[in-house]
Amino acid sequence: MGYESLPGVVNKMKRLHVIDGTYELYRAHYSKRPSKFAPDGQDVKGTAGVVSSLLGLLADQHEKVTHIAVAFDNPIESFRNDLFAGYKTGEGMEPVLVEQMELVEEAVAALGMVVWSMAEFEADDALATAAVKYRSHVDQVRIMTADKDLGQSVDGDAVIQVDRMRDRIINEQGVVERNGVLPKSIPDWLGLVGDTADGIPGLAGFGAKSAATLLTEYGEIEAIPDDPDSWSVKVRGAPRLAETLARERSEALLYKQLATLRLDVPLAESIDELEWRGAPRQQFNAFAERLGGITMRPKKFID
Repeated sequence: MGYESLPGVVNKMKRLHVIDGTYELYRAHYSKRPSKFAPDGQDVKGTAGVVSSLLGLLADQHEKVTHIAVAFDNPIESFRNDLFAGYKTGEGMEPVLVEQMELVEEAVAALGMVVWSMAEFEADDALATAAVKYRSHVDQVRIMTADKDLGQSVDGDAVIQVDRMRDRIINEQGVVERNGVLPKSIPDWLGLVGDTADGIPGLAGFGAKSAATLLTEYGEIEAIPDDPDSWSVKVRGAPRLAETLARERSEALLYKQLATLRLDVPLAESIDELEWRGAPRQQFNAFAERLGGITMRPKKFID
């Protein structure tokens, strides 16, 4: 099965965990966890939640983290906003979250983890680049998000997604079970279906099933014929969908481009520099005091 309970890990296995820190900040801020304010009055619930989540990951006996990096969108906008005016922006983002963007990066650094702060690119681009750049140096790359767009980075069991909230892994077969297409067709699938989280509208009428049926047969948007009578698979509402695709194919290809993660983010670190050796004690303690105390602490410190 593509969805499985998280397995145990051989002690000496090298695993690279790459994390979307912006998503973690949002998730922590809007969680049911109690509010937290720093001694200076700043709302730091999101940042404290990210620290707690990462400490939990480090302590997880199933995960046994050896190498780790956390990527952030800072700012939210990227090169994709220059390609499409409707792409997601930071407009409407709560000020309390904006005020924590720098703080949460400091928090991750205080845990002794590498921080990738994205400006031109997005955090997802950093995760996708890391999966390609470092996969030959570790036994497995674990992308710590269930987001559909990262499905394109999954490769067999060597590069997988981990959904910690639902306690499951998503390997290549899991992507097929979830989306109906192979990882390589995820950008095409999102180009047709859309992705509301990123502001990608998709094409009217195309649902997950119809898009998956066509892409399983043709592989990519470019290869789908204009004439529905020449389609070698049966799709409900084929004449209407074919008309839409013929009329808006250029838009669909733009949406595909928006959904395609970049693999050329300049990540400077070697795999050795991504190894988690422990939190720098003085830096961590100073940051914990700044937040008004942190109940959990890492098991390893660097003095």
